[in-house]
Amino acid sequence: MAKITWKPGNMLYPLPAVMVSCADREGRDNILTIAWTGTTCSNPPMLSISVRKERYSYHMIEETGEFVVNLTTKALVRAVDFCGVRSGKDIDKWKEMHLTREKADVVKAPMIAESPVNIECRVVERTDLGSHVMYQAEVVSVHVDEAYMDEKQKFHLEDAKPIVYSHGTYFSLGEALGTFGYSVKQQSVRGANRLYTKQQSVRGANCPYTKQQSVRGADRLYTKQQSVRGADCPYTKQQSVRGADRPYTKQQSARGAD
Repeated sequence: MAKITWKPGNMLYPLPAVMVSCADREGRDNILTIAWTGTTCSNPPMLSISVRKERYSYHMIEETGEFVVNLTTKALVRAVDFCGVRSGKDIDKWKEMHLTREKADVVKAPMIAESPVNIECRVVERTDLGSHVMYQAEVVSVHVDEAYMDEKQKFHLEDAKPIVYSHGTYFSLGEALGTFGYSVKQQSVRGANRLYTKQQSVRGANCPYTKQQSVRGADRLYTKQQSVRGADCPYTKQQSVRGADRPYTKQQSARGAD
C-alpha cells in the first residue's frame, strides 16, 4: 500500500465534539465547543480539555478552575457547531440554541440539560502548550439521562446517537463491531446434541492457535487440547476417552493424514 508523507499536524481523528459549559466568579456563563479533549486517567477519574487563550471562555476557566463537559448527540449537532464558531461576548448561546441550564452538584458552572451525559470537572493542572492551554481536570460528578438506562440499570449511550468530529466534519456513529475483550473472551455454545466451551487466540487463517474444548456427545465424554499451525502442520493432541465398555488414554503427535 503506497503512502505519502505530510508535514507534522493534528491527525488523531475522529474525536468527540463536546460542549463545555463554564462560568466566571460573577456568575456569567458560556458554552464553547471543544474537540481537543480526552480521558487521561481512570483512578482518579480525570480528563483534559485544551482551550485557546483568545476564547471568551478562557478567562472563566482561569478564574474558577471549573467546567462541565457535556456529551453531544445528533439532535444537538447544530448547537455543537454554533457554540464553536460564535463568541459568547456577542450573544447568549443558551438562548440562541434553546438550551437549558441545569444546576450542577459540585461545581458552579451550569450543565446542559439536553445533553445525555454531564461531567463536572475541577482543574488540577494547567499546562501552556502553545496555541492551546491544556487543563487537566478531576471528574467530581457525573450525570446521565435515565431515558437511556435499561431494566438492568445499564446505560446505553448509543441510543442517544452520539456524534464525533473528523477533519472539519461531524459524523454520527455506525454499527457496533464488538465489545471490549471480545477477541479473547471465553464462549459457551450449545449445539443440537452437544455442549462445549471454546477459548481461542487466532492470528490468521493458517497461523497458530490454541484451542481447549470440553465436548459431550451422545455416548461419550472427552477433553481435547490442541496446538495447531495449519491443515498439514504438526500438532499434539491429548485425549481421555471413555467408550461404551472401556477407558483408555491416548497421546499422539501427527504431521498430516499419513
